Amino acid sequence: MSTLNLMVVSEQVKGSTALKTFISLPGTLYREDPCWIEPLHMERREHLSSKNPASDHIIWQAWIARRGHTPVGRITAQIDTLHRELHGATTGHFGMLDAIDDPEVFQSLLSTAEAWLRKQGARQISGPFGLNINQESGILIEGFDTPPSAMMMHNHPYYAKHLEALQYRPAMDLFAYWMSSDELNFPAPLQKMMDRERARVKIRLLDRSKFEQEMQTLREIFNDAWANNWGYVPFTEKEFSVMGAQLKYLVPDDLIYIAEVDNEACAFIVAMPNINEAIAPLKGRLLPFGWLRLLWKLKVTGTRTARVPLMGVKQHYQSSRLGPTL
Repeated sequence: MSTLNLMVVSEQVKGSTALKTFISLPGTLYREDPCWIEPLHMERREHLSSKNPASDHIIWQAWIARRGHTPVGRITAQIDTLHRELHGATTGHFGMLDAIDDPEVFQSLLSTAEAWLRKQGARQISGPFGLNINQESGILIEGFDTPPSAMMMHNHPYYAKHLEALQYRPAMDLFAYWMSSDELNFPAPLQKMMDRERARVKIRLLDRSKFEQEMQTLREIFNDAWANNWGYVPFTEKEFSVMGAQLKYLVPDDLIYIAEVDNEACAFIVAMPNINEAIAPLKGRLLPFGWLRLLWKLKVTGTRTARVPLMGVKQHYQSSRLGPTL
């Protein structure tokens, strides 16, 4: 019997074997996509474990869709209590959606996730998020010919049509911008404003001797700066502490800057080497020698590109004359 004639069934992910299949499935689905970059399986396991500090406020469940014995898709559903505190007690989300080009598979995955979310009291469902808005968000609708940068989504072009066929509608456009490092030029009026305010504004490097304290300063700025944005969920102290431990060894000193106005920290920017360049050849595996190749790329040869995953300007300054300067 042809597998095309078999029903699609979405099975709950239980146990290490199913989780391994869940994590490795995208590598199969995107095998022919030259732009696909396989996430590190070890990192994905930690992301879906109690080691992820977001697990303090997120509950989730994952499923694998199978046609017969063949995995053909995956999805998560999650409830974020911090999101509910800010946006209502009936919100819920789906994420980590990957599937073959088959409406039956999308139907099975989404309906299964929706049923679980309804049991958790959800009446407003949005996604995909993996696992919340402070992580990978949205689906790609343009730019399929470009590999994703670190912590960004990549998917096949058919995702949008299948989601819309299931009555999902766009909620917010998310934009990503490329800029060459030699293209940073300021218009004359802005440059004049920057020169005029230079005495009040100090741009400094992050102080690594006070690393934990500095990371919490960044967290306070970020949570203030983004509080009125669509879908905002604050970073917890624990989340920023864990993130800081990762950034400490990944990001060079000259890629984290803090702006102070009258000696008060009010803005920051974090850039990081595009780790996706380094992990692309590893196919998700650090062992046996992948970790050596990763270290060599990050510490010796370097990456050609970088990404700005975090930045913010406190709300008090966003609409002020100092806002554009910062």
